[in-house]
Amino acid sequence: MTKILYTARGSALHGGRGGGEARTDDGKVAVRLSVPRAMGGDDGPGTNPEQLFSIGYSACFLGAMANAARKAGKKLPDDATVDAEVSFADREDNVGFTIVAKLTGKVPGWTEDEIQTLMTAAHDICPYSNLIREKHDVELVAQA
Repeated sequence: MTKILYTARGSALHGGRGGGEARTDDGKVAVRLSVPRAMGGDDGPGTNPEQLFSIGYSACFLGAMANAARKAGKKLPDDATVDAEVSFADREDNVGFTIVAKLTGKVPGWTEDEIQTLMTAAHDICPYSNLIREKHDVELVAQA
């Protein structure tokens, strides 16, 4: 059985993606949501799920790169960065939508080959990468 190490709890309300809001149960994150103009929205002042996913994925992947570097006997420099592009796209089966991600790792002083090797190892470690790469079951609970 999977050993749960940490659980974050968040909720979307008041219309969710369509101009609502989202927040965590501990109050550390609370954001207004808006739909980007490219998706037919008004591009209002709020953020969107793809932006939130991009910062979560980039942070997690940078941590995975540091872990992979340690395993290889190296230290990831403090000025290393990961940029994440997260796109909302139609699925090929025309049933729904999917997320398409692109990660760009920058490690000053390292060659592109060294960075690519590190990123490949980090891709195996990072739970966000695993979530995107593998099919996962999601428990759906309805409450009246």
